Amino acid sequence: MYDNWEQLKNDCMNCRKCQLAATRTKLVFGVGNENARVLFIGEGPGANEDLQGEPFVGRGGQLLDKFLAAVDLDRKKNIYIANMVKCRPPQNRDPSPEEQNECIGWLREQTRLLKPKIIVCLGRISATRLISPDFKVTKQHGQFFDKNGTLMMGTFHPAALLRNPNQKPEALEDFIALREKILEICPETYEL
Repeated sequence: MYDNWEQLKNDCMNCRKCQLAATRTKLVFGVGNENARVLFIGEGPGANEDLQGEPFVGRGGQLLDKFLAAVDLDRKKNIYIANMVKCRPPQNRDPSPEEQNECIGWLREQTRLLKPKIIVCLGRISATRLISPDFKVTKQHGQFFDKNGTLMMGTFHPAALLRNPNQKPEALEDFIALREKILEICPETYEL
């Protein structure tokens, strides 16, 4: 258990628990306000993220930022963004269950320090791991689930929306529902 973000980040940056560490350019710890009440969790870094060391900075990240801005959220201001795994899986493949198991401790500590009231799972990988193993993004996106006092919602991964743009209106509805839920349970988010 960690007392502070700096110690956690420092230890995580030196992690060599799984094979992904051998091929990474930069570890992608996370980004955002360390006092945020809303945590977004993706699956793992892609090529741009691996180069820059920040989650969601490629085309998918630009789309995510547009959705966030539409509901007055900002990665530099009032949310935090992390991933299931901190290093890029080769060829952007899904992180294996073993890789997720090795890395989940870092995410647990980030979550413990953050104490979010709402967690948004971006895509299938994080939603099936954190909400329910049989979670179906196309059917259950935008729905809130109470998990030990934290509300969790799954929505489309930004990269999936780039491949399937006809799902963008549904994703926007999810973000609008998220804004309503934030205003209901943690309105201070908009004061950060």
